Amino acid sequence: MTKVRVNAYSISADGFGAGPEQSLDLPMGVGAEGLHRWLLDTKTFHAMTGKDGGSTGVDETYASRSMAGLGAWILGRNMFGPVRGEWPDDSWKGWWGDTPPYHCPVFVLTHHAREPLEMNGGTVFHFVTGGIDEALARAKEAAGGNDVRIGGGASTIRQYLGAGAIDELHIAVSPVLLGRGETLFTGLDLPGLGYAVKEQAQGEHAMHIVLARR
Repeated sequence: MTKVRVNAYSISADGFGAGPEQSLDLPMGVGAEGLHRWLLDTKTFHAMTGKDGGSTGVDETYASRSMAGLGAWILGRNMFGPVRGEWPDDSWKGWWGDTPPYHCPVFVLTHHAREPLEMNGGTVFHFVTGGIDEALARAKEAAGGNDVRIGGGASTIRQYLGAGAIDELHIAVSPVLLGRGETLFTGLDLPGLGYAVKEQAQGEHAMHIVLARR
């Protein structure tokens, strides 16, 4: 049965999933470089970026789980790129170059229509203008029984949490402070929405917490 998951979403110790002033040069915002340190060292991330080696500890366990059993992804537009408003052209094709690490259909939430974008390695970006429900319905159909991963950013995850659509949420709490930026849980009553802590583990560079619906 298809699950809707959030995996490997990094937040700071003060609850921010991205810093302020995001840009092409600073896609995660000012001061956010340390959010993903736990992931960058892992064997899984090394493999995603064409490198050998990498760590094999607790952080790697969660990194590996984050990529297993996926049939489709959903991304907010900011996770696809820095372009705002109408698409000026089709030149921007994502942060990952010609071979993104998704290897399956990816549904990008946007207010501005664009033709599907087929990339190397099986990734096809579909641009959805009908909102979170349309994106989820299309992603579940495309997943073919595998899971759908909500990749972020924070606003997209909050919308799906608020709708009760996420079955499982893994966050990695990194030991950095941002002070400002984009928070993940603002305005959400997680227990009221039916979520509880399912597991927690201390990794080498982050604390891992998994929430699931009761």
